[in-house]
Amino acid sequence: MDKIINQIKLKTNMIRVPGDKSITHRSIIISAMANGQSIVRNYLQGDDCLRTKKMLEDMGVKIKQDKDTLIINGVGIDGLSQPKNVLDSGNSGTTIRLMSGIIAGQNLSAEITGDDSLSKRPMKRIIEPLSKMSVKITAANEQYLPIKITGNPDLTPVSYELPVASAQVKSCILFAGMQAMGITEITEPTETRNHTERMLQHFGVKISKTKNRISIQGPVNYNNNEITVPGDFSSAAFFIVAGLLVPDTKIKIQNVNINSTRTGLLTVLQQMGADIKIENKKNINNEPCGDIIVKTSKLKGITVSNPVLIASMIDEIPVLCLAATQATGQTIIRGAKELRVKESDRIKTITSELIKLGAKITELEDGFIIDGPSKLNGTVTNSYNDHRIAMTLAIAGLVSEGRLTIQNSDCVAISFPSFWDYFDIK
Repeated sequence: MDKIINQIKLKTNMIRVPGDKSITHRSIIISAMANGQSIVRNYLQGDDCLRTKKMLEDMGVKIKQDKDTLIINGVGIDGLSQPKNVLDSGNSGTTIRLMSGIIAGQNLSAEITGDDSLSKRPMKRIIEPLSKMSVKITAANEQYLPIKITGNPDLTPVSYELPVASAQVKSCILFAGMQAMGITEITEPTETRNHTERMLQHFGVKISKTKNRISIQGPVNYNNNEITVPGDFSSAAFFIVAGLLVPDTKIKIQNVNINSTRTGLLTVLQQMGADIKIENKKNINNEPCGDIIVKTSKLKGITVSNPVLIASMIDEIPVLCLAATQATGQTIIRGAKELRVKESDRIKTITSELIKLGAKITELEDGFIIDGPSKLNGTVTNSYNDHRIAMTLAIAGLVSEGRLTIQNSDCVAISFPSFWDYFDIK
């Protein structure tokens, strides 16, 4: 579906983004492996998270859906059943990587596939550590889908150093480690989002952490709990940038997860001169949350290359690039090569589409050089079926002159099904 935008405005300055995608995945998985019935409220009803739900149901987990609440009957740490059919991750890299860690310790075998985009994303980064844990796992050309996993109830603990900072790979190993007999230890090159560790702790599982080293003593056995999923910061990021760029605007985004491993974008935007405040801070099931208040601001270009910052804003870099096109001076972003193995090659795709609009942006192997401010003009753009590219282009429509068309715009449903409801499109 194409979204044709001629004159676009926001309908409201009070935004409530859907439940956090990363936390929803983990809440479903961790609840499923608990003993007893867990309740997950405000979960993200996007396709990616529904893939995780369906995969667990295909392995015997009973899950009841009641509006925005899931009632999950946990099967215990070793209770999954043999699936009857091939498991389908769709477009969800989180599903396949996290669920591979769960399947690794179960008494079953499974084949997992995905769509064309996911089939091009590297899986060697989970195959290597799981193989070291005595799991039989094979893949097309050694790293692509489909993958076949033969679970091993007698997993070997591992001490593993991640070659690339990745919360998905870390979580995969943690989920396998909580089924192994002994201590599994993971060392990160840079701290990544820690939702898995926080949620396991919420369920009473002991996680040890020293600097960038995380360890878990397995096997674990834990009971049910309740979870309320906070708003997704990555979804909020688009309206944060909209509030900064659209003249005479003040936007309040309610009840957003503000975990420091996710909010590098706020740090960078404030360094660029953004007027951003956080109010009503609170803690929801071991996750910090708050309301984000944004006002129109004059931005200036900066250089962003700190690995910790890059890791904590990797999903928000496309919309940061848009913000940089409207900043005064040059913005340089380096160390973001991981963007090339997302739903699209986001370095290539966001560069291509912003250039179409009139931006002065140069593609680097691991980032961008952006000279601003640039006058943006509407034209036909392509989302490449990447939800974060589509939503970035929608925000570009707020500050572009003329008609802007976004091809394949329905992909926003992956993470933000109600996204278009906030826009007044004529």
